Amino acid sequence: MSKLLCVYCASSDRLDPKYYAAAAELGRELVARGWGLVYGGGKTGMMGAVARSVKQSGGRVVGVIPDFMKARELAFDEADELVTVVTMRERKLLMETRADAFVTLPGGWGTLEEIMEILTLRQLDVVRKPCVIFNQDGFYDPLLELFRRMLAEKFFKPSNMELYREARTVPDVFAQIEAAAGAQAETKWFETR
Repeated sequence: MSKLLCVYCASSDRLDPKYYAAAAELGRELVARGWGLVYGGGKTGMMGAVARSVKQSGGRVVGVIPDFMKARELAFDEADELVTVVTMRERKLLMETRADAFVTLPGGWGTLEEIMEILTLRQLDVVRKPCVIFNQDGFYDPLLELFRRMLAEKFFKPSNMELYREARTVPDVFAQIEAAAGAQAETKWFETR
């Protein structure tokens, strides 16, 4: 069974076409490199683009979708495995446990919330899987600048900056997954008394 790459990305169907194109490219590249996809189970936006691309390329798609989204006919029914859950929290946990690595494409609040939870779990040494931020056309520059400020003002340790990798091209996503494989979290707390 192939490794599963968890992809977080936008479900919006009103984006610049370049975002859907990058999601589809990621889907093709993921299959070419022997990965399967685990994601939020949707058929719209970048989510749909990456899932369709994986399927068209002969890859495995595992979708995890809450009931309320499935009821709105937002599910990618062509998934090899479509798991229905009740809550968003269940969805995230199942995606996290099934994944062998994580990549975040551009997205909105939901995408940001998902990747921040994984980075938090990486910091706490609960999750030890590679994490890559795909910074397409500088989309995540402001977030990465905020991370640098957090570091400068000692909201976290320098080793936190090793808990994720940044990629600017789709092929680089996979190089960064490999580079991130050995990163380990330091204890979060400087002192505990």
